[in-house]
Amino acid sequence: MDDVTQILEQIERGDPTAPDQLMPLVYSELRRLAAAKIARESAGHTLQATALVHEAYVRLVGSVPDRSFSDRRHFFAAAATAMKRILVDRARAQYR
Repeated sequence: MDDVTQILEQIERGDPTAPDQLMPLVYSELRRLAAAKIARESAGHTLQATALVHEAYVRLVGSVPDRSFSDRRHFFAAAATAMKRILVDRARAQYR
């Protein structure tokens, strides 16, 4: 079991320090994922990769996480989905 999976389990058990331990371990991979997603967006959007990472992280882990992740792979799949939803929500808001 890797460190990310162990910390995800700590988050699920309610350890208040676990989210702060997780971010340094996943940040660079989340940043690469966000940059790739933003690169596929049309010109004119204003969201930066760093902001997308932070917004997705808050949705996934937040102060009161309402979901659990079975392992690292599940976490990153959920992060990719969260990023996609954030980008879709922003695009919809822009064109209203």
